Amino acid sequence: MQAPSRRSFLKVSAATGGGLLLGFGWLTSCESKPAAAVATGPVMPESWVPVNAYLQIGDNGVVTIYSPNPEIGQNVKTSMPMIIAEELDVDWNNVIVEQAGLDTEKYTRQLAGGSQSIRHGWTSLRTAGATARHLLMAAAATELSVPVEELRTENGIIYHDASDRQLGYGDVAAAAANLPVPEEVPLKDPADFKIIGQGKKNVDARKIVTGQPLFGMDIQREGMFIAGIVHPPAFGMKLKSVNADAVKAMPGIQDVVTIDAEKEGVDRQWSDVNAFPQLVAVVGNSTWQVMQAKQALEVEWEETSAAESTAQHRATLEELIENGKAEASRRDGDPEAAFARATKIVEATYSAPFLPHNTMEPMNFFAHVTSERAELVGPIQTPEFLQKTVASLVDLPLEKVDIMMTRMGGGFGRRLYGNFGVEAALISQAVNAPVKLVYTREDDMTQGTYRPDYLVKYRAGLDADGNLIAFHIRGAGTNGSPVFANRFPAGTVDNYLVENFSKDSNISTGAWRAPRSNFIAGAEQAFLDEVAEAAGKDPIAFRLELFERAKNNPVGENNDYDAERYAGVLELVRDKSNWGQQTDGVFRGVAAYYCHNSYVAQVLDLSMDGDQPKVEKVYCAVDCGIVVNPEGARNQVEGGIVDGIGHAMYGALTFTDGTPDQQNFDSYRLIRHGEAPKEIETFFVDNGIDPTGLGEPSLPPIMGALANALSRAKGERVYDQPFMGQQELLG
Repeated sequence: MQAPSRRSFLKVSAATGGGLLLGFGWLTSCESKPAAAVATGPVMPESWVPVNAYLQIGDNGVVTIYSPNPEIGQNVKTSMPMIIAEELDVDWNNVIVEQAGLDTEKYTRQLAGGSQSIRHGWTSLRTAGATARHLLMAAAATELSVPVEELRTENGIIYHDASDRQLGYGDVAAAAANLPVPEEVPLKDPADFKIIGQGKKNVDARKIVTGQPLFGMDIQREGMFIAGIVHPPAFGMKLKSVNADAVKAMPGIQDVVTIDAEKEGVDRQWSDVNAFPQLVAVVGNSTWQVMQAKQALEVEWEETSAAESTAQHRATLEELIENGKAEASRRDGDPEAAFARATKIVEATYSAPFLPHNTMEPMNFFAHVTSERAELVGPIQTPEFLQKTVASLVDLPLEKVDIMMTRMGGGFGRRLYGNFGVEAALISQAVNAPVKLVYTREDDMTQGTYRPDYLVKYRAGLDADGNLIAFHIRGAGTNGSPVFANRFPAGTVDNYLVENFSKDSNISTGAWRAPRSNFIAGAEQAFLDEVAEAAGKDPIAFRLELFERAKNNPVGENNDYDAERYAGVLELVRDKSNWGQQTDGVFRGVAAYYCHNSYVAQVLDLSMDGDQPKVEKVYCAVDCGIVVNPEGARNQVEGGIVDGIGHAMYGALTFTDGTPDQQNFDSYRLIRHGEAPKEIETFFVDNGIDPTGLGEPSLPPIMGALANALSRAKGERVYDQPFMGQQELLG
């Protein structure tokens, strides 16, 4: 049993006047029970009692649980309430889930990023449910005039077995809400979980498939206008002048304004990444009218810095890798001497291009800014940082800026950067009206905040017995290197050296699903296969040999992985895939990687149809601790695998004189249905450890497993992403 202290619970719910916080503020003033939910879910109560910031209980025992974190498709809107419901001991069929708005007083880390929502919320969510259950039992004990120790709960009912009496949660909710918060509450033993670990359907699934409003694009408000932006056509340019007279006279156009998101004195946040803060905005009655007006605008741009092309970018990274000088990020032993005495040296260089995020739902945000208050509603992964930036820009106190998150049609890191929400607020303020800003696909793909381009060079030294005695990594990328100095194979080899380089650029970059790992995992795992081959060893056996060293006699003290768990997923996928058994016409690749506090190993089976590769099956072993919702977890793993295969095989964004060459899906290649794996089989390690990340960890290693399988199928190693057609794309 765990017993969090009262201090650790302060951010879960605040005590007022000796009791729990009763008010939910503006977020509960929204219409909270759509007609479809009433028709297909629990019977609605006549009244509700707020018990704490996370939940309210109806007079009939139905429970509304507020999910605090942004939902970007990772299914936290289902899994986070499941954690609360588990400790509350309520029937999941009597739970209604609602999205909470931003409230930094009631909730912590309302952010979707780093695959950390469940990991960071695990204890506080459990405590919220357990505390509510404790208060309900205390109220029932008073009502029944019995010791609380004689009571038990099950599915939202409080039982006193000795007198054969019972009370529903709804019967005592009002009394419970007025009781003081306990100093500490016991949490369930995971062995007693009834909801956690059981597959539950996405709570929004019916609404999604029936087209009910959930997403930012669905927002409609009285008097709302549509806004569109026009930004420079190339990186390294800015707005010089605009002639909007003719456009303002076009049908349906309300105004044309210029905005500046980098005003002097603005309290900028880390999420304020934007290559084009000065924009022209067109405001009108409909999306079509705004799009037509944007094309008719007369805009003049001026150059502020040198335009870059893909070939120039690649050449600069190559120069850094070959001749750059940097302080070592990590140095173990004497790598130079070890390489000098090595019997065999293996060397390879890997690259990856810029990638856009291409979320299914376009960038959009609703904003209504007045002199007294700002209301913003939309798909954002970082609502707290958006609130701070908007408050500073529109000159309002922080508490006067309300942020409500909608469900997102994809995020992948793009919606960590809230420039589109900031722009909506500035446009609304400029035209003194509510607006919904909508990006076109071209707006989004040419705006920036891309996955950086990367280059990494590996060297490995082997002795006469095929033992790894030296390892050297030199990594370079736009606005940062992709190499993690303390990750595997750090700690497995006596002589180890990492050097990192970074190229500055006016092309804006940012997090893209599994930042840095999305490239370096594939490169690392492809290179380790090549080293294993040179050593004359089986690829899995070679890796496990390295893990044995890390488990029994690790080098250094800063290795950021657990070698036992790392080796465990590799052994599991080896056994489940029957590694070593050959099937005619099938080529296998393996990879294993640690990121976001989780461990993933994969075996990919590939066949060739002429010169076209076909992924037949992927076996995937995952150690992410306790799996809250196995159904949602499998979906995340499968989505990461398909996403990783698609971008490794086809994805690339290139530039000519600072202008993106691919601006829509007619020129940017995504994976197609027929190119996805025919089968994905996932195996979760059941170790009882508290949950870790899951939204991203399955993506990085699949790129390495794919590269290794493809290399065997083609008879030659692949080094540059995308694996299909990279030379044509790089020009």
